[in-house]
Parts: sequence; structure tokens; C-alpha cells
Amino acid sequence: MAPAAHKRFSGLKKDVRTVAVDQLARLERAMVTGRCWTAAEFRDHLSGHPLVGHLVRRLVWLAEREDGTAVSFRVAEDGTFADAADEIVTVADTAGIRAAHPLHLGDEVKAWSEVFADYEIMQPFEQLARPVLALTEGERETGRLSRFEGLWVPVGDLLGLVRRGWERGAPMDAGIENEFSHTGTGCGVVIDLDPGISVGDPEDQIFRRVRLVSTRDLDPVAVSEVLADLARVTARTEEATR
Repeated sequence: MAPAAHKRFSGLKKDVRTVAVDQLARLERAMVTGRCWTAAEFRDHLSGHPLVGHLVRRLVWLAEREDGTAVSFRVAEDGTFADAADEIVTVADTAGIRAAHPLHLGDEVKAWSEVFADYEIMQPFEQLARPVLALTEGERETGRLSRFEGLWVPVGDLLGLVRRGWERGAPMDAGIENEFSHTGTGCGVVIDLDPGISVGDPEDQIFRRVRLVSTRDLDPVAVSEVLADLARVTARTEEATR
């Protein structure tokens, strides 16, 4: 019976790893999009879940009260909610709970980082250490993200953004894709590529023009995430000849 039990156990470990990866992507997406649960839903489906609960305890959360205020907390080992001073946080069942983006934590990021370091809690994805970026006044006025223009970008890094909600442009003449865009709500961006992505033989690209679809109704979290994506793919590049 031992070989059969070992085989079942190995299969279970593989399934758990797969589920964990899917749940991590789900939780990170929830943080970026502002997905909200009631406290009752949070306890039943997240903090109280035998698998997901382990991931939930490695993140900082926000509870939004009816008066419009919010309090940050983590889920302690005993299942209670605690703030950055390790004081118990009481959350009503009707409160809205979401994964905290560092932009909303402000000065609390430092305190929470110290708490997680003290308890040796490793976060499952970048949360407290996540970069927070904003548009310059000039970018808001012109709608142009000129800080990224003229930069050479490895095509593999660029195509990797598809997993983060970016989209490739429709093939034009000779099957060349001349645009790359982020069409998500809160911060739409279009990039003009040079020489363009060839379906058969893609090569590295230059960002000739990077522009906001609109400068109105921008969501600070969406803006920060888009700018962080662009900063990440251009981090290893040098100024290209314009």
C-alpha cells in the first residue's frame, strides 16, 4: 500500500502547488483592481479557508467602515485581526475588506514592513515593497509619457506584459503589430512600436510614442501599476537613436 499512498501524496502536492499559484494570481489581481469582500465573506472564503488562509496571513488588508474610514490589519496565527501595533482589530460583518495596495497605506508601509520582518513573514507577492509611481504634472497636461519614449525594449519582456492585462495590436501590413496597449479601466495607454512586432520573427522594439488614452478619471492605483510595468520593461534599456 505504501507505493500507492506515496503516489497519491505526490499528486496532492502537485495539485496544491497549482492551486496556490492560481490563488496568488487571484489575490494580486484583487489588490490591483480593488476587489472587495464583506467581512463575513472574507472569514468564510479567505482567512478561514484551509489552503488560501495561509496566503491571506502573509498580506496586509484594509477594512472599510461605514463612515468612510479604513483600518489596516493582518490575520494573526489564531485567526484574529491585528493592526501594526499588534492590537486586536474588530471588524463588523458588513465592513468591506480588500487587499491593501501600498498607495493606500501611505506612511503605514514602514510600520507594516517592520512587523512582517519581526515575525519573519515572507509575502507571497510584492505588496509592501511594491513600487508606487505617479504621473508628473507635464504628463497629466500633455497625455504623453515621454520618460519612456525612445527606449529600446526586449521583445520578450514586452510580450510578458500580456499576462498583466496588456494587449498586442492588430496585425497591419505584412502582419506587423505596430501598437501595444493597456486598455484596463483607470489608466489606458497606447505605445507606438518601432519596427513593430512581426508574428513570424519578433525582434526587440523601440517605444517611439507612449500616450495616455485619456487624462480624465484616472485611478491612482491603475496609474501606478501601469507606470511600474513600463519602468520594469525599460529598466535594462538604453536611449535609442530617435
